[in-house]
Amino acid sequence: MIKKLLFLTIIVSLALTVLPAHAVPGYNPHQGDYFNYYDVINLTNSTGAFYGYTEHETVNGIERMNQVFVNGTVASNYTYTFNWSNSSGSTQNGKQAGNFTWSSASFQYVKGNDNQTGYAPLYVWFYMDNSTQLSGTFRFLNTPMTVTSTSYSYSLASQNRYVKAIRAEGSGGYQRNYGGLFNAAYTYTTYYDPSTGYIIGYDYVEQDTSSTASFTWTETLYVTTTSYPLTAGAGPSFLQQYLGLIIGLAIFIIFIALIVVVVVAVSRRRRSLPKHTYPQVPIAPPQIDLIPKQPPVQQIVIKEVVKVKCKYCGALIDSTVQACPFCGAPRT
Repeated sequence: MIKKLLFLTIIVSLALTVLPAHAVPGYNPHQGDYFNYYDVINLTNSTGAFYGYTEHETVNGIERMNQVFVNGTVASNYTYTFNWSNSSGSTQNGKQAGNFTWSSASFQYVKGNDNQTGYAPLYVWFYMDNSTQLSGTFRFLNTPMTVTSTSYSYSLASQNRYVKAIRAEGSGGYQRNYGGLFNAAYTYTTYYDPSTGYIIGYDYVEQDTSSTASFTWTETLYVTTTSYPLTAGAGPSFLQQYLGLIIGLAIFIIFIALIVVVVVAVSRRRRSLPKHTYPQVPIAPPQIDLIPKQPPVQQIVIKEVVKVKCKYCGALIDSTVQACPFCGAPRT
């Protein structure tokens, strides 16, 4: 009997170890659990045949858990309103609501869903096993996700505070028919409440390309109110919070310092150049002569010379000479 009990114990233990880790979640949904959410969807960065085209949509919704059965099935309902517009001037708004069931053991929709289309198999997007450890895996709709943090501080925009979250990432691809076939590559980053496993928010980025066009599709969702308390997160440190500002200020200071260094270097280089010197010769002030310039007056002196005849040769000679210049005889 003891051996049989021991054998049964071993069999049960082995069976438990081969069951998926998420088959027994750390938190079981409660009747009355709910959360309100806000969702923003944008189509941007369009090129080619889609050049300049944009879309914008906002969604306000609620997911409510109405009844929880012993097998883990949860009867729920959803309601949301939406407002959509595009760059062509078209607008549309409306409301969607309905009932569905899902399993908190398999995390799959059982009957109906909250207006999800194009997924198979279909896993719920708003709930995960909160006991999943770091590097553990689960599915978000049909995308495989990997837990990257079990104590992430998520900035909850609706409440202007940080809350603790389980952070996970996943990626995939498919063909989108959007006025033509596009190859779509996407990534999900999701955030869940560690105490319950319910969604807190997610970021979705999709790049669509074809031979004639391309565009980017983004979606950001976060809860606004919840029936269960969210755990306060630590938030970034002062250094992390202002790291961008500090880096920017440091770059600005370095830039100014470089300018100062360059200016000083140029200034010193200019001062080191040899100066051209010239002898300083005093220049006498100009002489100013106010007397008008006239040619000198020529004076002519007229002498009267008496001529007499030489007594010997008869030539006329000056009366003042002592001897005749012609014959040499004395004048007297």
